[in-house]
Amino acid sequence: MFVLDSRLQQDSLVLGEFALCQLLLSKDANYPWFILVPKRAGISELFELDAAEQQQLWQETTSLAEALKASYSADKMNVATLGNVVGQLHMHVIVRQRDDAAWPAPVWGKCPAVAYTDEQVEAIRQRLRELKLDGYTEA
Repeated sequence: MFVLDSRLQQDSLVLGEFALCQLLLSKDANYPWFILVPKRAGISELFELDAAEQQQLWQETTSLAEALKASYSADKMNVATLGNVVGQLHMHVIVRQRDDAAWPAPVWGKCPAVAYTDEQVEAIRQRLRELKLDGYTEA
């Protein structure tokens, strides 16, 4: 049974889901920082997903990253799976701007997290609605 890792629960908000992945928003308003988590129990590595699930994860990641790049006029999209702190497989999809708090460095540990306001979270939810991402349903 799929259960979201406690650290991801603590550090993010659930926005919705795709066919394979739950979509989260990192609780750091320094960057539009999204996280896709495959809804599969006991998975920590990409290769532990079967071939169809690997393809689905890539499709969901690519679709999200492409839409966010256009919507935010991103200078760069950072897409990564690391899992050194959180073992559960998850894909970071981070919108980067040349004027963001960490540019050009990686976002991890660069700046203290800034909390979102309720209004900012609602604006992100609205942006996702407007993107009409294929297969996405809001939580």
